[in-house]
Amino acid sequence: QVTLLESGGGSVQAGGSLTLSCAVSGDLERLYCMGWSRQAPGKKREGIAVIDARKSPYYADSVKGRFTLSRSKDNDKYSLSLSMNDPDPSATAMYYCAADFGGCGLKDWTSSDAFRYWGQGTQVTVAS
Repeated sequence: QVTLLESGGGSVQAGGSLTLSCAVSGDLERLYCMGWSRQAPGKKREGIAVIDARKSPYYADSVKGRFTLSRSKDNDKYSLSLSMNDPDPSATAMYYCAADFGGCGLKDWTSSDAFRYWGQGTQVTVAS
């Protein structure tokens, strides 16, 4: 079993910055692709950034150049961070950390149900 726990959500002014964190624990041996998705009010959940072990991250066009994804591993957990720089109000959403077996290139990671494991989500509100 795998557990994902997000933190760092809250309110931020447009043009500011915010960093989300995710702690991934449990059966880590086969986890390979990890990332973040978000669901804005009235919209489907969409993947925005993913990263494979020992590879560079991939970003959706909607966040490319503004958001930065990083990943690290301690003995018994992974840590996943999403730095949001210069967000605008369209970034207001529930943000979910996610993980799965297999490489990110083997799936459509932008889809709403791309991952096997999900966190509970953390709300981000960007004020204009």
